[in-house]
Amino acid sequence: MSLWVATAGVTGYPSLDADIEVDVAVVGGGIAGLTAALALKRAGHTVAVVEAARVGTGVTGHTTGKVTSLHRLVYTELAGSHSPDTARSYGQANQAAVEHIARVVAEEGIDCDFRRVSNYTYAETADTLARVREEAALGAKLGLPSVFTAEVPLPFAVKGAVRFDDQAQLHAVKYLQGLARAVDGDGSHVFEESRAVALHDGAPAVVDTGRGTVRARDVVVATNVPLGDAGLFEERCYLHRSYLIASPAASEKLDGTFISVDEPMRSILAIDLDGASYVLAGGEGHRATEAGDTAERYRRLAAFSRDRLGTGEVRFRWSTQDGIPIDGLPYVGRMSPMAAHIHVITGLRKWGLTNGTAAALILTDTLCGRYNPWAAVFNSNRIAPAGRAPQSAEQPGAQEAAIAAAPIGEVAGQQSIAGLRPGDGTVVEIDGEKTAVYADPAGQLHAVSAICTHLGCTIEFNADDVTWDCPCHGSRFSTDGAVIQGPATRNLAPRPAPSVPADPG
Repeated sequence: MSLWVATAGVTGYPSLDADIEVDVAVVGGGIAGLTAALALKRAGHTVAVVEAARVGTGVTGHTTGKVTSLHRLVYTELAGSHSPDTARSYGQANQAAVEHIARVVAEEGIDCDFRRVSNYTYAETADTLARVREEAALGAKLGLPSVFTAEVPLPFAVKGAVRFDDQAQLHAVKYLQGLARAVDGDGSHVFEESRAVALHDGAPAVVDTGRGTVRARDVVVATNVPLGDAGLFEERCYLHRSYLIASPAASEKLDGTFISVDEPMRSILAIDLDGASYVLAGGEGHRATEAGDTAERYRRLAAFSRDRLGTGEVRFRWSTQDGIPIDGLPYVGRMSPMAAHIHVITGLRKWGLTNGTAAALILTDTLCGRYNPWAAVFNSNRIAPAGRAPQSAEQPGAQEAAIAAAPIGEVAGQQSIAGLRPGDGTVVEIDGEKTAVYADPAGQLHAVSAICTHLGCTIEFNADDVTWDCPCHGSRFSTDGAVIQGPATRNLAPRPAPSVPADPG
């Protein structure tokens, strides 16, 4: 569980169990959805947010907590792949997002440990130092709060950094809970444990949860992988998984937030919560479809935090997945050129607190009939770049076919049921069906279909995150089969639990 989710308390909004009508329906209770909902409510619209789980427990609840327009070396990247004007628009939108969050925290009185800090992208080698100098110079030229500095407040030596001043950090889940409180009421609603299962474009548009519907003039789909996408954004983004740990801080506190240019990339943030000081260290990222030793990734982060930052034993660890747009820019606008009333926010490239906020403000202007200077750059229906295959287009069908053809017992090299220990999972064949079997901490067995509901690949057990993961396109499920992250939208079907007892160990 993430530090943010574990220390935020639990919300208790009702599930949607009736049919209601509002001006705008919002699918997703993360940063983008709740920011859009509040902005639209402030503009005089009634809104209804439908969240599949609890507010803030999705991707936003597993973030670093950085609120900044400095996204590693994004400006030289965008200026090179697009243009300096595109890089400027991206920076302006994200800098506006920083200030919007600061205003909302103050105006709504949200207690979310918000504080202003400087953010650094640092270099440890001469080669990366040159790249940092270039980023600092370009950022300043674009009008952003960018300077190069050789003074970097880290407890280990670095060559220098680009620094953006007057950025911020916050407790991500507490902030989202504050947004939800401001949205709910006066004709607007927040519904939890209400997974949207279908969208219908029209006048009105309809969001169907299976137990109730929301009828609205417009629908905003603000989920990591858009519901109802039909593959459009799945082909223009790829899912990227990354890892975070939180450990007790050393006596010397870090002043600022940090990310490295050198590989392996490391992201650093310090925060005081409930009388304890923690340091967050992140990194070890990879495409969600790439295999790897999750436990080893956490061990490497723990070693970095201990050896370089002087922290104690790891108290929290978690992973998350984010959509990375193949051309480097988030997607904001109509879900497709044919969509009249369904709009989307996706591809926030791992900087969701600001990109999600910026996207929500852009879409709010669009729905209110106002001009937004950054809407064209973030346009969801821009032409996708050629020459770079997204993850789901690489050797289409080859990985799925290989996994589906793998003999039972060879899928991810898992054990048989008889060898399962509490906390373990395996995939076996029962009555001719591939079945995912999990032994809970008490040794009780639980079973669900092992076939991913997205495109039919065989799932694998992730022992470190205690999830069922799809190796083809990155969908993740809880041990009871509930969707955690898409592109899958349907839960794994339940199966009868085997009678073979788990190994007591």
